Amino acid sequence: MSGKVVLAGGTGFTGTYLYRKFAEQGYEVKIISRQPGYISWQDKAAIIEALDQSELVVNLAGKSVNCRYNKRNREEILRSRVETTRLLGEAIGECPSPPPLWINSSTATIYRHAEDRPMTEEEGEIGSGFSVNVAKEWEKTFFSFQLPKTRQVALRISIVLGSDGGVIPVYRHLVRFGLGGRQGPGTQRFSWIHIEDLYEIIRFIQDRDSLNGVFNCASPYPITNDEWMEQLRRAMGVRIGLPSPRWMLELGAIIIRTETELILKSRWVLPDRLAKEGYTFRYPTIQAAMDEIFGASSS
Repeated sequence: MSGKVVLAGGTGFTGTYLYRKFAEQGYEVKIISRQPGYISWQDKAAIIEALDQSELVVNLAGKSVNCRYNKRNREEILRSRVETTRLLGEAIGECPSPPPLWINSSTATIYRHAEDRPMTEEEGEIGSGFSVNVAKEWEKTFFSFQLPKTRQVALRISIVLGSDGGVIPVYRHLVRFGLGGRQGPGTQRFSWIHIEDLYEIIRFIQDRDSLNGVFNCASPYPITNDEWMEQLRRAMGVRIGLPSPRWMLELGAIIIRTETELILKSRWVLPDRLAKEGYTFRYPTIQAAMDEIFGASSS
């Protein structure tokens, strides 16, 4: 048996995948969640017990941003990230034997809309607006804790691709119904990461005691939205896809209760620190990622 791993907010697409991978490696995996049947965020004693003598805690908690940004949702998106991070920091501080590594989710959305140059950890420019402010408060809360026995790493995660969930089912439907063309101008950058690389990056950081701070979690080969939709059509064997101009996206976003920022913002993010540390991506290109995803599931 390996050690113990704690996944906070571990019941979604990413958390479920990480649970399976860590369990396959022989880890005892504890999950903190708002859902019944898991350690409750309201039970601080149980959280401390789970964290104590664990090897790693990964915090994925936070309300999905796939919603309309009305006042109530904005408050919940921010609160669900900041409060869970604060609770974990306080609990780690009270552990007799705290975990040596705390990895907290952040988001590549923290950078500005970029079509002129890529954003790295050192030279990236922080953007503005609601989503960026959430990311800034999230990281500020995380790094506000001084935990001498626990390394802290924030992963600025780009859009996660995998066969079992995330954005793939939504895009699959669009392509099936003939809407697999470019979205908006099509020139906006699409930074992404395969979910297996996300897991491997966590293990890579876990094995290197010198690593802390912020890491961009994105493939080294981002693409444009136009290229992304073309790859989807290729993977699904669909030759033609109608483009979706901005006005159509705005209308559709209202109907399905989401925001066009998720599609139209240009996220051009490079994993500069991971590259310098020697991490080798399992799925560096979108072609490799799509072959794995669509080879493992029916289109």
